[in-house]
Amino acid sequence: MKISEAFLNKPLLIVYICAGDPTPEATPDLVRRLVAAGADIVELGLPHSDPIADGPTIQAAAQRAIAAGMNTDVYFDVAAQADVDVPKIFMGYYNMVYARGPDKFAEDCAKSGICGMIVPDLPPEEAGPLHDACKRHGVDLIFLAAPNTPDSRLSMIEKETSGFLYLVARTGVTGAKSDVLQSTGDLIARVSSDVPRAVGFGISTPEQAAEVIRAGADAAIVGSVCVDLIARGEVERLEELVREMKDAIVKAKGKAPIVC
Repeated sequence: MKISEAFLNKPLLIVYICAGDPTPEATPDLVRRLVAAGADIVELGLPHSDPIADGPTIQAAAQRAIAAGMNTDVYFDVAAQADVDVPKIFMGYYNMVYARGPDKFAEDCAKSGICGMIVPDLPPEEAGPLHDACKRHGVDLIFLAAPNTPDSRLSMIEKETSGFLYLVARTGVTGAKSDVLQSTGDLIARVSSDVPRAVGFGISTPEQAAEVIRAGADAAIVGSVCVDLIARGEVERLEELVREMKDAIVKAKGKAPIVC
């Protein structure tokens, strides 16, 4: 399934996990369980030793995955084994893409069933080679925008992104937070095109996921809280949380935003 097809049934719940945590062998089953619980899209993180956009929770997951034997070759094998009927998205850093070669990386994504790429440290102004490679192989290249992104640059990012626009809920790194900032709603409202808007960074509860949907987002992205539950071995609680989040965003659809 393409990302554009998934967004025909918005709002969506997008769930991030770190591939290889706790082991590469466990990842395909985790993906299947997430989808069965209600995940509409799964982000599979490729662990990196210096994940500059990630907070302590995902940094620790990356270290565990690397210690368990995860590398780029294993990553694509694991992604291919995660045979689900929802979009799978790569999440990782550009030096790993560059080392493999943009065209080879995009080709391997397509072959393993990955239909989108998020590369947080690659600005659209410098993404030409990967953009062209993704286009050749039918892979969406998804860009990010933050609350402090100027209007002129936000407009450019909207035009360049493919699949959806990843709206960063707050400046800083990933990690579960206890609130959804007013600036998040302002950022959602500033998007002027009809590109799907997905909000991530800091969403950790069903209430927060519902709040961003009520504020106008088309999808809520949850990551660190899921990675933390995996680290504690609480997979059943992870499934329960995904079900609760999916139920919350479905109920939030069409309701007025909360006035802060």
